[in-house]
Amino acid sequence: MKKITVTTELQVFDSLDAIPTDIISLMEQAIAIRKKAYAPYSKFRVGAALLLDNGQVVLGSNQENAAYPSGLCAERVAIFHAGSVFPEAKIIKMAITAASDTNPTLSPIPPCGSCRQSIAEYETKQKQPIEIYFMGESGAVYRSESLDNLLPFSFDKNFL
Repeated sequence: MKKITVTTELQVFDSLDAIPTDIISLMEQAIAIRKKAYAPYSKFRVGAALLLDNGQVVLGSNQENAAYPSGLCAERVAIFHAGSVFPEAKIIKMAITAASDTNPTLSPIPPCGSCRQSIAEYETKQKQPIEIYFMGESGAVYRSESLDNLLPFSFDKNFL
């Protein structure tokens, strides 16, 4: 038997003010769209902002539905919108923020498993990593150079 060790490396910034200037702008757009999320059931709002290689910024917020799981997460709303409107563009950077209407979210909130799989699909499609920044409503911001840090052993088209 062999043992496999998987390590993850993330950069941690103490606050929004500590991240690079271009990412502050991207995260501020994610915060603004987070506030427009449709989250009447969970009261948990998420916003995502994608910077594409053509200079466009695509936004998404979570959209819930009384018939769970018919809603969609912010990250997938943004990714699928980018894929349909700018199919040839590459996603360079992604900023994600989450906040609860009922509880403080002071720790960075990473993408859920379904969103990680969707991000993995686009990294595979574009043959280039997506730099991911994520935070709660305030506090520390985490940076991952690629989804590989958040989803080792991802499933992609090579298995089909």
